[in-house]
Amino acid sequence: MNVVVIGGTGHIGTFLVPRLVEMGASVTVVSRQQREPYVQHGAWKRVKHVNLDREKLEGAGEFAERIRALEPDVVIDLICFTPESNRHLVDALQGQVQQFLHCGTIWVHGPSVEVPTTEAAARRPFGDYGVNKAAIEKSLLKAARQTGFPAAIIHPGHIVGPGWTPLNPAGHFNEKVFETLARGETLALPNFGLETVHHVHADDVAQNFINAMLNWSTAVGESFHTVSAGALTLRGFAEQMALWFGQEAKLEFLPWEAFKATISEQEAQTTWDHIAHSPNCSIAKAQRLINYQPRYSSLEAVQESVRWMINNEIVSV
Repeated sequence: MNVVVIGGTGHIGTFLVPRLVEMGASVTVVSRQQREPYVQHGAWKRVKHVNLDREKLEGAGEFAERIRALEPDVVIDLICFTPESNRHLVDALQGQVQQFLHCGTIWVHGPSVEVPTTEAAARRPFGDYGVNKAAIEKSLLKAARQTGFPAAIIHPGHIVGPGWTPLNPAGHFNEKVFETLARGETLALPNFGLETVHHVHADDVAQNFINAMLNWSTAVGESFHTVSAGALTLRGFAEQMALWFGQEAKLEFLPWEAFKATISEQEAQTTWDHIAHSPNCSIAKAQRLINYQPRYSSLEAVQESVRWMINNEIVSV
């Protein structure tokens, strides 16, 4: 089986590509430039690399043709962010592939009504990222159901793992938050710290792409949440990470405007995006239809990331 992974040198690809090689696939990784995976694995020696500038080639109307020329059985697209980019590829691959897997996001949902949110929940995305990903999902599912295009969508949560700075209990990506908790110092959280975040280890995301391939008949034409078994409140997240460092969490809860004044403008925007979404997603459908069994809880996934940052002197404790 010839599998082409677009954007395969990133965090998901670091774990997905070795899994594909180990299952006996012939793997071609397409990326703008060849770089080292986040975690070394001998399987990468058996991978073909093709360097393509997607944005430039799409502008010339050539990217999809270059992918089709690789004669893939399966295409896994990890870096598609606009409906136009997706349409360009799907049109060229219609009738040419056994399966097409797209990496979406749980942010296709926007605010939840009932939690945990299922894939059947109405889409109310906001922000360019969520809106565009929801439009791609809608287009792919329509193509699957009306024209037989063999698409399935994997919707990860907040991806973490070694080599990657995890979303922290304050809702942004400043690693100093973990140092604050490790020292037993006071950490400010927005509101009452009851908004939620939903992490997933990159290897569990990779697992679910493989699951979708192995369960083709139940995967095609469907979307699947790919997160840990349970979301975290910001408060609970902070308390558990402090305990992991051997400390008791000292937390200060501030109204949004007061909290925003304690961090940078960029961090405030990131936190706002996360608490406005407050995702809490169900994995029951993925468990039932494609046998998704995440190996990591949210805390376990984050702690592995933080341990990597400590070992690489990114976080000082």
